[in-house]
Amino acid sequence: MTLTLRTWDSWDDEIWQQIKPIYEEAFIHGAKPEKIIRQMLDRQIAFLHGGYEGDELVAMALTGLGKNDAQQTMIIDYMALRHDRRGRGEGRLFFELLRNWGIAHHRINAIIIEAEAEDTQENRERIVFWEKCGFQPTSYVHHYIWIPETYRALVLPLQPDFQVTDDGQQIFEQITDFHERSFRKLKNKTSTRSRKGKS
Repeated sequence: MTLTLRTWDSWDDEIWQQIKPIYEEAFIHGAKPEKIIRQMLDRQIAFLHGGYEGDELVAMALTGLGKNDAQQTMIIDYMALRHDRRGRGEGRLFFELLRNWGIAHHRINAIIIEAEAEDTQENRERIVFWEKCGFQPTSYVHHYIWIPETYRALVLPLQPDFQVTDDGQQIFEQITDFHERSFRKLKNKTSTRSRKGKS
């Protein structure tokens, strides 16, 4: 079983139409609208990833970079495996590809995710998955003003000098900033990022 990663830093509607079914199936609640995802790529604050076995798309992810110049972090906003591919270890393989991409292309010091904090079987299973990938849950529980669910941050340090110095609130400041930048209205300005798209 071999997966390969393809990454886009600009909007490609044909690629999105392939990724969209996996995204919508996995994130019935709490998914960002397509318009916002397109805007995130247009604003150069996000990357869209596809996981392929040969030419077959089996996974997707949406990531961004945290705003911390001293310790560069990568935020995994969404990551999903196609439903018929689950339970085969491919989720961890796909995550490893994302991790390696972040290290190679952006020299990241840590990876951050957020997970629903409510104690349900489904949420516990998600936390266990991320812990198997090396993530450490933080104790701080965040309440967004616009949604009822509560969330906690998980962090995967990639450098020995990366430390969480509080209960996770500083980590959530980066996550919140990323979300705020995602929903901020797009201004008309010329893109400075390479428009080649796929990397």
